[in-house]
Amino acid sequence: MRETVQKTDLIISFQADDDISARLREFVQDKDAFSSNTWSQLMSVMAICWRWSKEHQRSFLPMLSSDLRDYLSWLQASGRASTTISTHASLISMLHRNAGITPPNVSPLIYRVMKKINRTAVVTGERTGQAVPFRLSDLNKIDHCWAGSSRLQELRNLAFLHVAYSTLLRISELARIKVGDISRAEDGRIILDVSHTKTIVQTGGLTKALSTFSTRRLDEWIYAAGLSNEPDVFLFCRVHRSNKALPSPDQLLSRPAIEEIFRKAWQVAGNEKPLRANKNRYRNWSGHSARVGAAQDMTRKGYPVAQIMQEGTWKKPETLMRYIRNVDAHSGAMVDLMEQSARSRDETD
Repeated sequence: MRETVQKTDLIISFQADDDISARLREFVQDKDAFSSNTWSQLMSVMAICWRWSKEHQRSFLPMLSSDLRDYLSWLQASGRASTTISTHASLISMLHRNAGITPPNVSPLIYRVMKKINRTAVVTGERTGQAVPFRLSDLNKIDHCWAGSSRLQELRNLAFLHVAYSTLLRISELARIKVGDISRAEDGRIILDVSHTKTIVQTGGLTKALSTFSTRRLDEWIYAAGLSNEPDVFLFCRVHRSNKALPSPDQLLSRPAIEEIFRKAWQVAGNEKPLRANKNRYRNWSGHSARVGAAQDMTRKGYPVAQIMQEGTWKKPETLMRYIRNVDAHSGAMVDLMEQSARSRDETD
């Protein structure tokens, strides 16, 4: 918490120009316009860029296009992925716009350096990382191990995995679901009222329906944890080592705690050894695994891209395509054309 405050102070403390300082203070006051992840990412990028500017005696705000070029090149030389460098460039542009300053990114100089960085990344074999998919077969395996457990933590973890896979929600979105967000369909299945997601911010929110199977597992957790009459507490709460639930109306299950759910599931499924690291990450299941696995399962079942995008609240098909690229690679149109041709030739022969 203190680190975030210090980084926020960084916005408003270094600037000598009163007008820019005033606009930056307004920017900080309106930070709730952005997701917490976006804001945290901005703070992190600012801290890195500010330190670089000081060490190399460059201007941080406003930043010259030539300085931004050198900064982005420095990130590349430091081993940062091209996607990470692109994020740095975008957030620096965001900071300048909100300070009322023309971003250095508008210069052709930055277009060229980013093109060079991306081309170098492709030529040297850089590949976009991807979370290890957590698929329906994995969920069924975990369910066999944890269903009916006497340990509250395992009942919670199982219910969480069911909801994560069934809804394709991001872990930050899952963490803030409250018991009062639950309603029922006519057949008794659970309906979740999701106030907003990373890509959907509107008063109508979003509704997610669970299957009968997943409804049963979530009901078992709610009953065992004693949450039925606690509409204001978060649906997934901490569990004390004494096997007692610790419901809270204001304390979210932390990201490390959620990542731990996936780590324990990985072990229970019999995956004792981690996979070979992908971009120094993705050695086992992580918070994004259920989204990836569910998207791939739906693709294998032949659901159209538009429907999968709707389920995962993706705005850009390119994002989904990165998740299912390995699935589509084996079922492309050209593969189908060649296979049909081979079958026709065999029949003729």
